[in-house]
Amino acid sequence: MTDSTAAPASAPFRPRLVRRDPRNLTRLEVNARYMRKEEFDRLVANVKRDGCLTSTPLIYAGGEYEEERELVLSGNHRTMAAIEAGVHEIDCMLIEEYQSPQELIARQLSHNAIAGEDDPATLKQLYEQLDDVDWRAYSGLDDDQLKLLAEVSPEGLSEANLDFATVSLIFLPPELEAAREAFDQARTGQNESWLAARADYEQTLTTLASTHAAHKVGNVATALHAILAIVENHLGELAAGYTAPDGTHTHTGHVGLETVLGSRTLPAPAAITINKAIAAAEGRGEIDQGQGWRLLERLAGEYLSGSNHVPGQDVQP
Repeated sequence: MTDSTAAPASAPFRPRLVRRDPRNLTRLEVNARYMRKEEFDRLVANVKRDGCLTSTPLIYAGGEYEEERELVLSGNHRTMAAIEAGVHEIDCMLIEEYQSPQELIARQLSHNAIAGEDDPATLKQLYEQLDDVDWRAYSGLDDDQLKLLAEVSPEGLSEANLDFATVSLIFLPPELEAAREAFDQARTGQNESWLAARADYEQTLTTLASTHAAHKVGNVATALHAILAIVENHLGELAAGYTAPDGTHTHTGHVGLETVLGSRTLPAPAAITINKAIAAAEGRGEIDQGQGWRLLERLAGEYLSGSNHVPGQDVQP
């Protein structure tokens, strides 16, 4: 009885090591292996850092392709990354013996499909030995792979040459309902677009890296929490977004009260006093219901026009 799982008979071959310009190689038109954009960007960054490929693509000549125009059977993304990184020569394993179309497809699929698996505990233990945030990024591991966010499995887009990025948003139970409402409102928006410049993306990555290093953390969510804490300590500086250099307003939209007070909170006794004053002003019809800020604006205006106010002592934001 023959083994139905055995590979079909094939002539042995002996690949040899060659050096090629990745720009001249022929890449596969149909490639089952995909790589998300952010993964490809990490690969390009690693190749730039190393100045070379540290694993060799498998290429095929077999008399069908001219020298230095061989077909890349395995390592198409590495070849593309070398081009993006400005590497002009890479080491390749070259198959020169004739291979049938079925053999070529089978070898391509086998290189993509046959791979070992990592033990999560050992993987996490090794990852935690990396103190430098740059080497952690170089490793290519993320929270999902380390099972730190086991319940989060965002569906990534497949092609590395598309200009996009995957963003995962995680909400705690108390925040979930507000998040749903926000997304519902976003879905009903008409022709609204949000544009972020690449420079902003680079600045975000740089800020995350600086925060990782300062707080010695590898988790992106923890780094973002630290960044938000810094923002909370500088809420008053957000006033620059609606204040012109001459002290006038740059727009008439609503802004957060915390950008005026520099804090999201105030002492409870002060809140009680303000609430009583607003209720009294509403009861007398001096301000409309739900517009307590008009009382604060009026009091501030009276202060600025009063005899105790010295114009030259205005504090510019």
